[in-house]
Amino acid sequence: MPLKEKTIERMYWSIGEVADELGVNTSLLRYWEKEFGTLRPKRTNKGDRLYTKDDVEQLRRIQHLVKDKGFTLQGAKGQLRTAERVEVQEAPVSVPVPVDEVRSVLKRIRARLIEMRGGGV
Repeated sequence: MPLKEKTIERMYWSIGEVADELGVNTSLLRYWEKEFGTLRPKRTNKGDRLYTKDDVEQLRRIQHLVKDKGFTLQGAKGQLRTAERVEVQEAPVSVPVPVDEVRSVLKRIRARLIEMRGGGV
């Protein structure tokens, strides 16, 4: 029986590999890094950039907004900020907690704090 081949997901890509993947020049990636402060690839000791999967995905979003949708850099920055806020707001709540239970816990905490303060309100 042959051994099952292990699939190891790659963690980092060089700037040249990312540029080839996106079909752009490396200088454009460096420019976008400077313009979009949220894009910060890791660096080797020599200073070479190492891009993660998340970095590449962010570059794809930037490229889509600037090249395909025709946004200016300022407009693309605004779109990315808006998208981040929407993602945070749409984060699912894991387990709903009954209001009465929360109110009860808060009352106990308040009573304990008053107790610690010496009983004054």
